[in-house]
Amino acid sequence: MTRETTNTPQTYDSVSRILHWGMAAGFAWVFSSALAHKFFNEGALDSFLWPTHKAAGLLLAACVVIRLLWAVLNRSRRPASVSLVASLGHLALYALMVAVPFIGLLRQFGSGRAFEAFGVQIMAATPDQTYGWMVDLGGNFHSLLGWVLLALIVGHIVMTLLHRRDPSQDVLPRMLG
Repeated sequence: MTRETTNTPQTYDSVSRILHWGMAAGFAWVFSSALAHKFFNEGALDSFLWPTHKAAGLLLAACVVIRLLWAVLNRSRRPASVSLVASLGHLALYALMVAVPFIGLLRQFGSGRAFEAFGVQIMAATPDQTYGWMVDLGGNFHSLLGWVLLALIVGHIVMTLLHRRDPSQDVLPRMLG
């Protein structure tokens, strides 16, 4: 393998970096759409962003699966975590990156409504087959856990910046390459 596709103890490989920064952009889009929908409902920004929320969330869900598989396949060659707290924080991030879209997809399926993303039918409409528990689970937890995920992402960014103050703890170059 070439250096670009192999993690080292000092840096992540190009696949990990592309997934990380691509997902960062995707999360910026998804959370912008959610914030616009919450605070500017039926405004121009909401009308532009909100219709893309589900498709972008589905794309992020696919990326997190790929990212998890890649991380597991390369676990022995990845840079070490700086602390137990950092490891637990990353574990919580991954758990929520899986749970939030899964719960959203459950709600979508349970509602019996169709779901199309990027011109591909993901779920057909089944209005005669609805599952209240799925809709309730999504209604109760998709947004709540999404906001918790946003808080963890902000914490992740803040901690990355705080670690920059100590050159021996500076983790940003690992993901910049």
